[in-house]
Amino acid sequence: MQPRLQTKNHDARFSRSVAWISFLNLTKFLARLAPSLTSSTVFLLTAHMTGTSFGWQHRFIETNHIRLHCVTQGEGELVLLLHGFPEFWYSWRYQIPALARHFKVVVPDLRGYNDSDKPMSGYDLDTLSTDVQGLIEHLGYSRAHLVGHDWGGTIAWHFAQRFPQWLDRLAILNAPHPQQFMQELVGNLDQLRRSWYLLALQVPALPEWLIQQNLRSLVKNFFQGQAVRKGAFTSKDTEIYQAALEKPGALSAVLSSYRQLLAPQTWLEQWGKLPEPITVPTLVLWGEEDLLFSQKLTEKLDRLVSAPFHLKLLHHCGHWVQQEVPQTVNRELLNFLRN
Repeated sequence: MQPRLQTKNHDARFSRSVAWISFLNLTKFLARLAPSLTSSTVFLLTAHMTGTSFGWQHRFIETNHIRLHCVTQGEGELVLLLHGFPEFWYSWRYQIPALARHFKVVVPDLRGYNDSDKPMSGYDLDTLSTDVQGLIEHLGYSRAHLVGHDWGGTIAWHFAQRFPQWLDRLAILNAPHPQQFMQELVGNLDQLRRSWYLLALQVPALPEWLIQQNLRSLVKNFFQGQAVRKGAFTSKDTEIYQAALEKPGALSAVLSSYRQLLAPQTWLEQWGKLPEPITVPTLVLWGEEDLLFSQKLTEKLDRLVSAPFHLKLLHHCGHWVQQEVPQTVNRELLNFLRN
């Protein structure tokens, strides 16, 4: 039996080596074929074409009458990672392989982002949460662990209230509870100052035109400028995020979520309404030096959760926590999800 096992292991290693060599050769071929492409773009394009991108795979999944592009890796209990604004699945590139050693990890491009469908409507939190519920169901699971950052975290908060029966554990990264956030916009001048851009986006059409004219510099400033650890984002990283926003219909779609959140109808529906308590174990990771969200938004979060709750502040870290301190985030998520 031992010789067979050795042969099997040798064959597996040989197959992986052949796949990796093929991947690198295709990368070099694309670089020669299209010298204007950046190395990161070529690398990601090769990954899409070969399906060998660091072990993860790309697929489209139908949910709630739309198709979401997803990156998947691993087997086991389901973990969904929801990205923020203006990101896409790429923002979880450091977490996917680490979590996939123990879980089935699925990372969608949210409705309107990158390669997912971009319908004219459906950017309210109820619909976006239903997208996530349908994703879990389509994958053949009855429950999932949900991890969300920024706008993805806002969706995760809402999902935990609307679909608690579909949720195992909830992890939030620098994302305010939506109802608490709306209250802070009214009563907290510091948060109002930080969120000026969200209010500016309420003007129809004009923000899209202004952003398109200055997209490169705006994307670079939004990521590198807002990061505390500047080395977290290379120029190639910002080019990748810029390319996702340049896809037809993407910019208007991603802005629609914030327009819907701050629309007068949403204010009227939510104002004075007590939030439903979160009934699953909840972890909140928060970069202490977030320039977009005040740390005051973390206060009294424990009152919104009727299950075990833990808040951990991450020192010398800004808004983009999973990209600024990926090893710390990986460790905290694994400790929480595997407990």
